[in-house]
Amino acid sequence: MYEGFFLVALVVLVVLAMRPKVKYDNPVIIHKPGLYHATLAPQLDRAQDLIERISNQFSAAGDVDTQYFTIHDVSGQYLLAAGFRAGTLYFQAILPALHDNNCKTLRLFSAQVMLQVPLGASREVQDALGLRAAVEAAADQLQIACLNCDNE
Repeated sequence: MYEGFFLVALVVLVVLAMRPKVKYDNPVIIHKPGLYHATLAPQLDRAQDLIERISNQFSAAGDVDTQYFTIHDVSGQYLLAAGFRAGTLYFQAILPALHDNNCKTLRLFSAQVMLQVPLGASREVQDALGLRAAVEAAADQLQIACLNCDNE
């Protein structure tokens, strides 16, 4: 009698111990009205300092198409999309996939996030260059590598 109960309890413990522990994390969304809106993949809260510095350095008159960057910091690599719409900077950050075209994955993720915020008609080349310069300057200040991946 006790052996049967003990055997069932042992089987249950073994099954629970062997079951993979999957941790589902939600993306982090940071919204600072009039400054920026950031959607960060789980474990990418480290990108917030870079985003703060970019938002402090960038100003534009018109909307800016989304630009894509590969960021290498002391903790590893992540992908960053940055664009300017309706007076607000929009950022998306994701971890790179191991076996995929990372910039294509970033573009798809960014497009899904930005569906609600269409580009306006007024777009200036100078504003796009200013955004790229702000991202590169902020990365330099933090001593992290920033590569443009628009052409991949």
